[in-house]
Amino acid sequence: MGLRRAPLQRAGWRARRAARAAGHRRAVERDRILCYHSVGTPDWGLNDVAPSVFGDQLRRMLDDGYAFASAADLATDPRGGRRLAVTFDDGLRSVVEHAEPVLAELGVPWTMFVVTEWADGQHATGHTVLLDWDELGALAARGVDIGSHSLSHPDFSRLTPDAAAHELRGSRARLRDRLGLDVREFAIPFGCSRHWTDGTSAAARDAGYTTVYAQSEDRRPAGTIGRTLISGWDPPWAVRAALRGAYDDWEEPG
Repeated sequence: MGLRRAPLQRAGWRARRAARAAGHRRAVERDRILCYHSVGTPDWGLNDVAPSVFGDQLRRMLDDGYAFASAADLATDPRGGRRLAVTFDDGLRSVVEHAEPVLAELGVPWTMFVVTEWADGQHATGHTVLLDWDELGALAARGVDIGSHSLSHPDFSRLTPDAAAHELRGSRARLRDRLGLDVREFAIPFGCSRHWTDGTSAAARDAGYTTVYAQSEDRRPAGTIGRTLISGWDPPWAVRAALRGAYDDWEEPG
């Protein structure tokens, strides 16, 4: 979900992120799975990237010599090189409206992680902001990888074992029933190490997931795959720093 913070909190968040990028000196060359959310949904806060900015980011990445692959490819075959994958959390309509045309033009594969109850319409915005099942099915038919982002986007660290299992199994079953997909990839809601436990990792395996994505490369829970968050604030120099490892231990403040 978007980071909706008061103005002073937003300023502090940007300042910390800017300081991290500006102070980063040592390049860490590794394949990276990028974590985006919305592209032109300002209500999603700091996680929203303006459409023109998103396109510029991808083109600069290509100009800088990066190649793109799917998240599944990078998760199963990391080579420590200069490959990137693009993923989106939540299932927002603005991704289809503004990001997909750019991704198609540039030939970039991508993954959408879906909150299944939101696809059912169980969100305050209904389907004004979020994709419905027909639209998600059309995405899958166009070759977009679809993964789970849970039933309702909870903080898994606050759930009982039974509730966590329900979220994990239920979202996978819903994706199978509505889209006919045997989904094996899961992105942790909120993404930070504090939102996940060893017990939840075991529950995810029991539910049939083979790959679980977190947020931080260096602070991710054991057994998960790290991603690199790209925020709506990040100017070009900060994105370049992110791809060199500036945010490898970054997690959203609590």
